[in-house]
Amino acid sequence: MHEHAHGRRAIETMIRSQDLGGLLRLVETFHGHLCPFISLGVKAGQYAMSELDRPNTGMEEIVAIVECNNCFTDGIQVVTGCTFGNNALIFKDLGKTAVTVARRDDGRAVRLLVRPDYREKMFARYPNTKPLFQKIIGQRQGSAEERHRFEHMWEAIARRELKTPLEEQFVIQSLSITLPEYARLVDSLICSVCGESVMATRTVGPVEQPLCLECARREHYLLTGQGISCVSREQT
Repeated sequence: MHEHAHGRRAIETMIRSQDLGGLLRLVETFHGHLCPFISLGVKAGQYAMSELDRPNTGMEEIVAIVECNNCFTDGIQVVTGCTFGNNALIFKDLGKTAVTVARRDDGRAVRLLVRPDYREKMFARYPNTKPLFQKIIGQRQGSAEERHRFEHMWEAIARRELKTPLEEQFVIQSLSITLPEYARLVDSLICSVCGESVMATRTVGPVEQPLCLECARREHYLLTGQGISCVSREQT
């Protein structure tokens, strides 16, 4: 493999050396802040990549199947290198804080599920944090001073949770799975109304006069913080 193909060399080194603190700092720059579930994503990603023992160059040799769209998932994306952009991240909208990371060549996989009692046990370890969490995150309220204090506490917990034993945070399974086929290349067409380039698989009508889904006023899928929904042009 040529030198330029190793864009993840530093991350792979951190994974092998179990440098969870270094990985957490990288995820913070991607996610924007630190929180305990970022730490969980880092730990799950590092464990899975170590177990599978396969470098990832972003060519779908490693695939991650996430079951939630929360902070945890950003830790998974950075550490495993599986993203929506390189077609190696699959979103299974189950609302569970869990990930399955798999090798494409043989289907060997590991699934990590955050234990159901993790959150309450975490708050029991840091009892002063829960009221602020409920006020600032749950209710979107709180003074500037309270938000500042909560951010510092939340960041400190994120770093401390790196040291909590993995088995206290996760249920871990070794699996063998069948992955979807590689992402296929699709031709682009020009919408005959808006003039924008669009994947051929997302057009309707004849090839000579294709319409994008918006111009055709067809429903399409939308992923937001609420999950996946099917919406019309008027709703977006």
